[in-house]
Amino acid sequence: MSTVSITADIKAVWPQGHSSYSPGSPEELALISIDLLVRTLGTQGAQSFIAQVFEKYPGDYTGASDIERE
Repeated sequence: MSTVSITADIKAVWPQGHSSYSPGSPEELALISIDLLVRTLGTQGAQSFIAQVFEKYPGDYTGASDIERE
């Protein structure tokens, strides 16, 4: 399994406020992204959007090891 690290400073602004994020891993980035999707699209909209991404991958996809074999 490969390890991915992220170096990013994310600033999100909306009429009711703002937030700053510094994710260090794909998991942290995903949590931030999901939070922002829910704030923007609502729970159902975010779930629908995320479902579109999962449609690209087979149910038994195992992550980076699958990519390395291609």
